[in-house]
Amino acid sequence: MAVAKDVVAKLSCSGRRACNALKISRSVFYYDRRDVCAKHALLKSEVVKLSKRYPTMGYKKITALLRKSGHFVSKKFVQKVRREEFLQVPVKRPKSRRQGISTGVPTKATHKNHVWSWDFMFDYTQRGGAIKVFNLIDEFTRECYAIHIDRTLKSEDVRSVMIEMIEEHGVPEYIRSDNGSEFIASAIQEFLKSQGIKTLYIDPGSPWQNGFTESFNSKLRNEFFERELIYRGLLKINSLINSK
Repeated sequence: MAVAKDVVAKLSCSGRRACNALKISRSVFYYDRRDVCAKHALLKSEVVKLSKRYPTMGYKKITALLRKSGHFVSKKFVQKVRREEFLQVPVKRPKSRRQGISTGVPTKATHKNHVWSWDFMFDYTQRGGAIKVFNLIDEFTRECYAIHIDRTLKSEDVRSVMIEMIEEHGVPEYIRSDNGSEFIASAIQEFLKSQGIKTLYIDPGSPWQNGFTESFNSKLRNEFFERELIYRGLLKINSLINSK
C-alpha cells in the first residue's frame, strides 16, 4: 500500500490506475488503518466504567448503553471484558424458605378425625379489596368444617377457628398443610402440640400432595366466588357459605 501511494504521488496518477498496475485491491489502498489496540483499550475502559456504575446490569444492557453513546461494540466483547474483570452480575440465590417439620407420614386418612387439611385461597371484592379465605376439611369424610373469610387472616385467627372446630368435632390425629407462615408460626406449633396434633407439611411447590383441599378450593371458587358479586359484609358471606 505504501508503494502504491508513492506511485500516485510521483507519477501523479489516480489510485485506481496504481492499484491496477501493482495488482492490489483498491479497498486495501484506501483503507485508513486504525490503532486497534488503542480502540480496544478505550472500549474496555468504557465497559469497566459502565459496569461499575451500573453493577446490576448485565452485558446486554451495558452493550446497549455503549452503542447508544456512539461506540460500535459487540455483545461478546463486552461479555468477555466483564468476565476478565470479574464484573458479572452475581447470580441470585433462591431464598431458603422456612419449612415446618412433619411429625408423621400417613398418605391417606383411614377414619374420621384421622387427617384434617387446611389451606388459604384468595379473592377480591367488587371495590377491589382482597379477601382471604381459610378452609378446613376432614380428608376421610370430605366434610368441610370451616370456611372463614376476612380481609386479613393471621396465625391467631387460625388458632381461634381451630379451637372452635375441635370443640365441635373432636381432636384430629394429624393436620396437613403447606409451609405457609400462618401454619408454621410458633403460636400454631405450640397450640397443635398442646392438643397432641401431629403435623404433615407438603413439599414446597407441590400442591398435589394436598389434593383434597386443592380440589375443595377449586369447587368453592367455581360454585361460589365466580358466581357471586362480593361488595362488603364479610360476616354475612361467612354465614351464607357455611349455611350451604
